[in-house]
Amino acid sequence: MSAAVERRLARFRAARGASPRPAEPPGKAAAPEAAEGQRAAAAGAGGGAQARPGGAAAAPVWARPLLLKVLLWAVLLALFAELELGLPYFVLSLLYWIYAGTRGPAERRPGELSAYSVFNPGCAAIAGTLTAEQLERELYYRPAAGR
Repeated sequence: MSAAVERRLARFRAARGASPRPAEPPGKAAAPEAAEGQRAAAAGAGGGAQARPGGAAAAPVWARPLLLKVLLWAVLLALFAELELGLPYFVLSLLYWIYAGTRGPAERRPGELSAYSVFNPGCAAIAGTLTAEQLERELYYRPAAGR
């Protein structure tokens, strides 16, 4: 590496508070015992939560929203199945998930085009769309315009 890159790397490490890593030959991994010791120290310091490289601890398993939603849905499914309404609950759940999983046009990111060109400004097609003109050109073996 060049000297400028080395200086920038040293400044970055100093700002981060990390010590420079010793250079290892390519293809040679660190000793497994050292890696296990580092993992055990990280797990012990985090109180059971997994340590992330950025220093932030991951949320505990019981506090993840998706897991809680799935567990609530399963409990309600069991309750409705006991009341002999399990199938309607399941079907209505699927319909809700389909509805909630689709995005409306207001949720589109700026500059994002729709897959359906009629919804885009000026009916602009996305890349890779087969147009009627292109299909006709390919059927009659005409060269593409501008090539």
